[in-house]
Amino acid sequence: MNGILNIIKPTGMTSHDVVYKVRKKLGIKKVGHTGTLDPNASGVLPICVGQATKISRFLLEKEKAYRTTCRLGMVTDTQDLDGKVLAEKPVRVTKEDVEKALTHFSPGYDQLPPMYSALKVGGKKLYEYAREGIEVPRDKRPVELKKLELLDFGERDFSLEVVCSKGTYIRTLCHDIGEKLKTGGVMAALERTVSGPFTIEQGILLEDLLQMEKEEIKERLFPVDYPLKDYPKYQVEKGREKLALNGNKMPLDPEKFPEPRDCREKPQYRIYLDQRFIGIGEIIREESSLKMKFVKVIL
Repeated sequence: MNGILNIIKPTGMTSHDVVYKVRKKLGIKKVGHTGTLDPNASGVLPICVGQATKISRFLLEKEKAYRTTCRLGMVTDTQDLDGKVLAEKPVRVTKEDVEKALTHFSPGYDQLPPMYSALKVGGKKLYEYAREGIEVPRDKRPVELKKLELLDFGERDFSLEVVCSKGTYIRTLCHDIGEKLKTGGVMAALERTVSGPFTIEQGILLEDLLQMEKEEIKERLFPVDYPLKDYPKYQVEKGREKLALNGNKMPLDPEKFPEPRDCREKPQYRIYLDQRFIGIGEIIREESSLKMKFVKVIL
């Protein structure tokens, strides 16, 4: 069983909990998620099964979309409702105030990763330091917000639709908007609606998946190469099958080779053998050759 399941994670469960339940249901050891969702968040959580676990790193790079609720008037150490309250402030803002504040964050800004996160510093996760009461110096990182739209506005709560780049912390975005408004702010709710090519509309509720028969689950698997459709395709030529399967460099005819749609120095391609996806290859232009890099998937 090889492929990707588009699971809709419920709140109150970690991403690793979902992996454990899917692994137990399928009786397969090779199961992994493609981007952590916090326990208090719900929504799209693609789960790689079997050989698909080898391409999970490519899914991590994809943009994601969320619906989130931000609550003004408070600051917590975790930047959400689960944390210790550090401050409470009066809220006297209008819808126009919020819309104006949002313009400071779109189409992107430099974001300081929160202490309660899985980022590692000195081989140790930031949240481990935070639980010990240690504040670790960290650098801001640029994040891209392709969409930041106010959906509704209330007295203290407002909802946003966010389309963002890898590594964006929505909790921190809510916190930063609260700081801009001088009221403080925390994330009150979060739902991931899109992860790469996977949408919430096409997903399976975890509770429904756990009631399915294995054959039915197989039918809900997306192909291993499904999230790689934006990579150009290369079909291995006859006589070079062994080179490809062994991950060796393959000489290419520049006139016959398809040009990539981007300008990366070493563009990557989906590699196929008799229409069967076998991995990701990288072009070494100065050598006019192709070699397998990062991953080789043999189905």
